[in-house]
Amino acid sequence: MENLVYAIILLPLLGFLINGLFGKNLPKIVVGSLATIAVFGSFCIAVSLFLNFDSESQPVIVKAFEWFRVNGIQINFGFQIDQLSLMMVMIITGIGSLIHLYSIGYMSHDKGFYKFFTYLNLFIFSMLLLVMGSNYLILFIGWEGVGLCSYLLIGFWYTNEEYGKAARKAFIMNRIGDLALLIGIFMIASQTNAVDYLTVAQNAGKFELDGTIIIFITASLFIGATGKSAQVPLYTWLPDAMAGPTPVSALIHAATMVTAGIYLVVRSNFLFTLAPTVQDGILLIGFLTAALAGFYALRQNDIKKVLAYSTVSQLGFMFIALGLGAYTTAMFHVMTHAFFKALLFLGAGSVIHAMSNEQDMRFMGGLKKYIPITHATFLIGTLAISGFPLLSGMISKDEILVAAYAKNPVYWVMLFILAAVTATYMFRLYYLTFHGDFRGTDDQKHHLHESPLNMTLPLIVLAVFSVLGGFINLPHFIGHGHYAKLMEWLKPVLTEESFKQMETTLTGVAESTEFILLGATVAMFFAVWFIVKNTYVNKKKRAIAEDDYTGWEKLSAKKLYVDELYNALIVKTVEGLGRGGKMFDKGVLDRFVDYIGEGAEDSGRSMKRIQNGNVENYILIMSLTVGIILIVNFILQ
Repeated sequence: MENLVYAIILLPLLGFLINGLFGKNLPKIVVGSLATIAVFGSFCIAVSLFLNFDSESQPVIVKAFEWFRVNGIQINFGFQIDQLSLMMVMIITGIGSLIHLYSIGYMSHDKGFYKFFTYLNLFIFSMLLLVMGSNYLILFIGWEGVGLCSYLLIGFWYTNEEYGKAARKAFIMNRIGDLALLIGIFMIASQTNAVDYLTVAQNAGKFELDGTIIIFITASLFIGATGKSAQVPLYTWLPDAMAGPTPVSALIHAATMVTAGIYLVVRSNFLFTLAPTVQDGILLIGFLTAALAGFYALRQNDIKKVLAYSTVSQLGFMFIALGLGAYTTAMFHVMTHAFFKALLFLGAGSVIHAMSNEQDMRFMGGLKKYIPITHATFLIGTLAISGFPLLSGMISKDEILVAAYAKNPVYWVMLFILAAVTATYMFRLYYLTFHGDFRGTDDQKHHLHESPLNMTLPLIVLAVFSVLGGFINLPHFIGHGHYAKLMEWLKPVLTEESFKQMETTLTGVAESTEFILLGATVAMFFAVWFIVKNTYVNKKKRAIAEDDYTGWEKLSAKKLYVDELYNALIVKTVEGLGRGGKMFDKGVLDRFVDYIGEGAEDSGRSMKRIQNGNVENYILIMSLTVGIILIVNFILQ
C-alpha cells in the first residue's frame, strides 16, 4: 500500500515536472495526454485502495520521513489513508481527469497550452497533498499550494488587466483565511503538543466543552474554511474567479479548492463537536451565504456568473449541514455537487465554445437544436441541482433538509425557500440559453457547432453520475436505513461524540414525516419548473442589462453592491493608507535623508577651503592646535 499511496500523489507531480520542463517543445497532444493520464492513473490507484477498504478499516499512516522536531513535538511528513481521504481523492482525481480531458479540446488553440496543463497538474498535486496529509502542517502546505495555483489559473490570460485583478483578489482574500488557519494550527500544537490528526483527536478530551480555548481554535479553523470555501464575508473572490478558462472554473468550483473548507471541518470533527457555539456560528454563516448567493444568481446575465453564485450557495448548504453536526451529509453533498456542478460548468464551456466565446445569456437562445449533446447533458445537470426526484442533487439536498427539520422546523422552512430559489435561477439559465429564438449575431449563428468528442465525453460521464450518484445513500424509506451507507462508511473518521450527534440528527425525523417533507420539496420543484417555463418560454420574458433592472431585480443584478461596499471601505482605505505612507516617505523620510546628505555636502565644502593642498597652512594649523591643547592642559592643571 505504501508504494500505491506514493504513486497517487507523485503521478500529478511527475506530470507537472515533465510538462513544466519540456512541454514547450512537445506536441500538444502529448502534453495534454500526459497530464490527463497522470491524474487518471492516480484515480485508478485510489479506486483500487477503495475496494480494499470498508467501514471497519482503520486509518493507515504512511510515514515518508521525520520532518523536524520543535519543543518536544515530532512532526512527520506522511500520509493518512482512511475513508474520508479516499473519498476526497476519488472525487479530486476522478473529476480532475475528466476536466483534463475536456481541456485538451477547449484549450487546443491557446498559446499557453503546455503551461495550462502544467498548472492543472500542480493544482491536483496540491489538493491531494491537502487531503492525504497526516497532519495539519501538510494540510497547510497543500492549502497554500491550491491558493497559488488558483492565482496562476484564474489569471492565466494575464494580458487582460481585469483578469489579473480577479486573480489578485482571490489570492489576497484567501490569505486572510489562511492566517486564521495558521493561528488555529499553532494553538492546536501548543495545547495538544501534536499536529497529527490521530494524536490531536486522542487529546481532544482535555478541552473544556465550549471553553474559551476550543472556541478560539475552532473559530480560527472555520475562518480559514470561509476563505477557501467562499463563505460570508470572504466569498466575493469566487464569482470573479470566472476570469479563468472554463475548465479552471469547473476544477475550482466542483472538485478541488472550494471543498477544502468542508474537508477541514469534517477532518476536525473531534474539535468542532466540542464547540457548539462555533457550530451555531457555522450554521448562521451557511444560511447567510446560501441566501445571499441565491439572491444574486436570480438576475445575473453571465452564464458562468450564475453558476458561480450557485456554487457559493451550495457551499452554504454544505456548511449548514456542518453546523447541524451532519458531517456525512455535508460530504454527501460535496460528492453529488462535484458531479452536477462540474457537468454544468463544462456544459457552459461547451456553450461558450459554440458561441465564439460569448458568455452573456441575453445573446443566446435556441441552442438545443445546434448543440444537442451539450443541451441534453446540461439539462440533466440542471435537473439534478434543482431537485428532480431521485437525481443525485435531490437526494443529498433532501438529507440536509431532513437534518434541518430535526434540529428546528424553522430551519427546514428557510432551506425549503432557498431550494426553491436554486431551482428558479437554474431553470432561468436553462431556458434563456437553450430555448426560444437565437439572439446572437449572424456570424455566431453561422459558427454554432457541437463540441468535439474529448469535450462531450466528459459531459456524458458526468451526466451519468449526476443521475446515479445519489443511489449510494438513498433515504431510509426506500430501503437503505437512515442514510446508513455513507454514514457507516465514514464512521471510523468520526469520534464517538460526533457520530452520536450526527446519528441523533439524521434519525430524529419519523418516516412518515420525512415522506411528507420530501413530497413538499418535489411539489415545489415542479411548481417552480412550471412557473419559470411559463415566464421564459410561453411569455418569452428576456434578460435585460443590469442597469435597466429596477427594485429587487437591480439589487440582485448589482449583488447588493457588496463589491462596491468592500471597495469603498477596505480597498480605498488601504489605498489611502498607501498614499499617506508614500507622502510620509517622500515628505519626511526622504527629506530627512536629503538633509543629512546636504549637511555632509556643506561640511565638505567648508573643509575644502582648509584642505587646499598648501603645506604651510597645514603646519600652521597643526602648530596652533598643539598650542591650544597645551594651554588648555596647563589651565586645567
